[in-house]
Parts: sequence; structure tokens; C-alpha cells
Amino acid sequence: MVGESRGDAGAFNQRDPEPRRSATIHTVDHPTLVIGSTQPEASVDHRVADSLGVEVVRRRSGGGGVLLIPGEFVWLDLVIPDGDPLWRADVGRAMIWAGELWRAGLGELGVSSSVHSGGMIRSPWSAQVCFAGLGTGEVVATGGAVKLVGISQRRTRHWTRLQTMCHLNWRPELVAALVAAPRPTAAELAPLVGVVTAADSAALADALVANLPAG
Repeated sequence: MVGESRGDAGAFNQRDPEPRRSATIHTVDHPTLVIGSTQPEASVDHRVADSLGVEVVRRRSGGGGVLLIPGEFVWLDLVIPDGDPLWRADVGRAMIWAGELWRAGLGELGVSSSVHSGGMIRSPWSAQVCFAGLGTGEVVATGGAVKLVGISQRRTRHWTRLQTMCHLNWRPELVAALVAAPRPTAAELAPLVGVVTAADSAALADALVANLPAG
């Protein structure tokens, strides 16, 4: 099942999915910082968020914060039920097929990339900023370690939910400002993230849907 969702990222993240294979393209209608399930509230500068009109919400999958600006990202939410051919018991390996999906979709737009198959690579800011680290299954630009696609995961007895996204525009100065002091500089964050400029969000979403595994 392929669907679309728009609106409150907090409500979308907190809602448990049905235990069946699905893919959902989610968009937001206002700037939102989505923090990880165990990320402390104190790691966010809420005064800055309020002044800039950025809503802060929490997802139920792990990792650091992700800034969502309308029209500047593509978010693909994937659900795999227990027993599905795509389901993997190993937490890390469970995300590799999602990375391969993104690699294929990006390739159709002329973007060359590869899937990170190793373990977690952390940086001084990866606990606060998702794209400052690199995990198994995530996608990097060919020829370097610049991250293109982030993936977070939540698992229950009945399903695995993979939340995947890429930036069409990266705002390191805004992301840095939203981190509570002591915070990174925009210059530290700027080179960590690659943006997909080859197409708009609709074209990328179509490419991803076209490459979804059958079943």
C-alpha cells in the first residue's frame, strides 16, 4: 500500500501503523524539528525554536533531530510486518534494503550514491543532529562520506517501521541554532549533508515509489 500524508509530524510519528507492508510519503505544512525517541528535550534550544516558529515534536524511532521545512525534504515512511520477505531480525541489516531503494530512486534522477553497510559512525553532534552521524543502511554520495539519506527505525513484535528522508535544501545555520548550547557552528554542520537538487520533491517521490519492492 502506498499513501500520502500531510500535516502534524508529531501526530504522524506517534500513531502506530497497521501491521501490513506500506509506504507513505509525509509532508508538513510548517517548519518542524523532529527529535529522536530518547533525545533529551534539553538538547534543543526551545527559545530559538519559538522565536523562529519551529515546532518541536518527538518521533518514536531513535537518532538525533531532523529539521523539516515544507518543500525542502522528502520523507518516506516504510512499514514491514513480521513474516514479510523484507523483514530482518538483525536491526542493522533491516535498514539496508531501504537504503538500496533510495539508491535506486536517486539513480533514476542521475544522482550517484552508495549504501553504508558498516556500523554506526558517530560525530560530536550526531546525538543532537541526525545527519551528523551515519548508520547502517543510510545513503552517502558516491566518492565521499556526505550523507544523502537518513534512516531511523522502530520495532515491535508485529512490525518494523523505517523512517527515511533526504534534504532538498540543507540549512546548517538554522539546525545549529536549534541545538542547545554548547552548540555546533554552521560551518561544522555544512559539509556533512548532501542535498538532492536533480529534481523536485514530487519527482523524487515518484522515483522511490517506482522502485518499491513488489509484494
